[in-house]
Amino acid sequence: MKELEFLKIITDNLSKNSHIGDDCAYLEELGIVVTHDSMVEGIHFSLEFTTPYQLGYRAIVVNLSDVFASGALPKYLTISLSLPKTADGEFVKEFYRACDDLSKEYDFEVIGGDITGSEKIFVSVCAIGVTKGRKIASRSHAKVGDYLITTGHHGSSAAGLWALNENIKFLPILITEHLTPVPQRDFSVDIATNMDKDYAMMDTSDGLMDALFKIAQSSNVSINVDFAKIPYDKSIEKVATLADKDFRDWVLYGGEDFQLVACVDEGNLKKINADYTIIGRVEEKKEDYIVEVNFGDNIVKVSDLEKTFNHFGRG
Repeated sequence: MKELEFLKIITDNLSKNSHIGDDCAYLEELGIVVTHDSMVEGIHFSLEFTTPYQLGYRAIVVNLSDVFASGALPKYLTISLSLPKTADGEFVKEFYRACDDLSKEYDFEVIGGDITGSEKIFVSVCAIGVTKGRKIASRSHAKVGDYLITTGHHGSSAAGLWALNENIKFLPILITEHLTPVPQRDFSVDIATNMDKDYAMMDTSDGLMDALFKIAQSSNVSINVDFAKIPYDKSIEKVATLADKDFRDWVLYGGEDFQLVACVDEGNLKKINADYTIIGRVEEKKEDYIVEVNFGDNIVKVSDLEKTFNHFGRG
């Protein structure tokens, strides 16, 4: 089964599920957002390519990205770390050194967690963000006529992962973007403090197409994308040729770039000062597709998430 199928079973069997749907649960009465993500050795990372410091870094960034995607600011984190007998004190030291470095940069505090034994490394992080003075996003807030905008490059992390797996070392920038991605705080702060209307926003941790699909599905709209306008590092075209892959699949479906995509009306678009690129528009819901991608020479209509990352498909 796939993640979305499990999520449906979960929500169908919870009588109280009004806060389930976005990557962060917005608890308006408490003025906070809450998110929780886990990483499992052999599924989300391999120690063959990832140092303890990089693992700690990525485990935190996954959660920071969700908080920024909501429009909130990270404030507190708890960390649960399960380790095999082979792990030593140096592993734990380096893991938490990354946490400490990020806490200084993004102004949050690690306030607790848990540490246990296990057969493989398992990391689980809960992040709490504050919402005061900010307009919080939801994937269900996209409206017909909105502009679809995005930060940064797409596809770099997937290309970097391939390069790591193939032991190709002449692409250090792509490898760095995979191992130590940068969460999009500046854009999040700018959009969350300037919007006067509801807006949709998600990160691209599971891929650009995954975010677009889920926004369109949750908002009951369709999204039209101009592929030529999607920003990406041109070096991934060369990497894709080496890998015998279509670089466009990495751009659309690669994931783990931790960029932000948002749907914003024209009036509020003019209020955003941070860097962004307009890549499409929100349209009336169509019967035969949720996301339409215009490649110039052909148009692809996407009606499911078959290509996106499936957490239960390997391991």
